[in-house]
Amino acid sequence: MIIDLITPVRSKAQLAALKLITKLIPSPMPNMLLGAQSRLRLLEHMAHFGFKRVLLVTDEVLFQLGVISPIAERLNELGIETVVYSGVTPDLGFLVVENGLEMLRQNSCDAVLAIGGGSSIDAAKVIALAATNHKTPRELIGILKARKQSLPLFVIPTTAGTGSEVTIGAVISDETTHVKNLLIDPKVVPLAAALDPEIMAGMPRSVTADTGVDALTHCLESWVSDFSTPETEFYSGAGVKLVFKYLEKACENGQDYEARDAMALAANYGGLALNKTALGYVHAIAHQLGTQYGVPHGRANAIVLPHVLEINRHCAQERMAALARLCELATETETAPQAADKLIQRVNALLAALPIEREVKGIDEKHFSIMAQAAMNEAHGTYAVPKYLNKNDIIKVLRIISTQAA
Repeated sequence: MIIDLITPVRSKAQLAALKLITKLIPSPMPNMLLGAQSRLRLLEHMAHFGFKRVLLVTDEVLFQLGVISPIAERLNELGIETVVYSGVTPDLGFLVVENGLEMLRQNSCDAVLAIGGGSSIDAAKVIALAATNHKTPRELIGILKARKQSLPLFVIPTTAGTGSEVTIGAVISDETTHVKNLLIDPKVVPLAAALDPEIMAGMPRSVTADTGVDALTHCLESWVSDFSTPETEFYSGAGVKLVFKYLEKACENGQDYEARDAMALAANYGGLALNKTALGYVHAIAHQLGTQYGVPHGRANAIVLPHVLEINRHCAQERMAALARLCELATETETAPQAADKLIQRVNALLAALPIEREVKGIDEKHFSIMAQAAMNEAHGTYAVPKYLNKNDIIKVLRIISTQAA
C-alpha cells in the first residue's frame, strides 16, 4: 500500500522532468517523399550523396518475397553497391542489431536503408547510430546517449502503423528478460523516407488491420496525453480521422492506393505526435501480451484498447469529447459524456469490422502479477496518461481479456 502511494508522487516528478526534456529535444523532420513510385525517387535521391556501399536492413519474409531485390538492383544501377541484412525479427532484440552492425562494419557501408515495418526501421536506426559513436546498442539505451550524428539513414516503410520513419526513438527487447528498452535521440531520425502505397499494397489484410490499429492507438494515446499540445493535436486528430475513414477500405482492397496513402499518413502523423506526447496504458499492457504470449503488437493493441478507453471514459472525458466533435461523431450541443461515448462506440465498431483475432490463446492468470508490474514499470514516470493505474487495475484488464479468450 505504501508503494502504491509513493509511486505516483515519484512518477509526477519524473514526468515533469521528462516534459521539460521533450520541449528541449528537437524533433527533426525527414525529407518525406509521398505517393506511388516514391521509393524509386528516394533511391535517386540517395545517389546524389555519392554513397559507395549501403546496408539494406530488412526481414527474411520481405527478402524471400522478392521485395528487396528490385531496390538493390536499382541502387546498383545508380552506382551504389548494396549489402543486404535480412535478420530482423518481429520482436527486435539486441543480438539482431549487433549482427547487423557487424555486417555493416565488415563491409564498410557508408549509409543505411531500412525497408520494412517498425522493427526493421528501429534496427536500422540503432545500427546507424552505433556505427558512428563506437558504442554497443546496449550502451545507447536511454536518452541522448550518442555524441555523434548517425550514419546517413533512409527509410522505406512497408507497413502503415508505427510511424518510426519520423520518431526520435527506437525499441529493442532484451532476449533474456524480454524487457523492452527505449533509445531516445533525435540523431536517429532518417534524412529521408518514402511513403509508397505500391510497396504497401502487398500487405495481407491481417497485417494491414494490425498495423492500422497501432497507428490509431498512437493517435488516441497522444490526444489524451497530459503532454498534448496544439501541434500534437493537429497531427493526432488528423490521424484518427484518416484511420476512421480509410482503414477498412485498405483492408478490403489492398490495391486501393488512396486508402494506402491515407493510412501511411495516419501512421506518420501518429509518429510525429508521439515525439512529444509519448504513449499510454494500451501500449504498456499490450507490450506484455507480446512479451509473454507473442501476440503481434498491433493485434495486442486491438485487444487492450477498448478496456483502456473505458478506464479513460471519465478521467479523459472532455478530451475524448473534443476528439469526437473533431471527427464529426458528435455535435457541439451534445454533452461531454454523450460525445465521449460516441468516440468509444466508433472505435469499437471499427475494431469489430476489422479482420483481427482479438483473443489471446493460452493466457494464464499465473502471469498476471508479473505482467501488471511490468506494465506499471513501463508507464509510471514515462507516460503522461490521464490517470495512473495500480496493479489491481491492470490485473482486472488482463482478467477480462482472459475471460474473453475462454
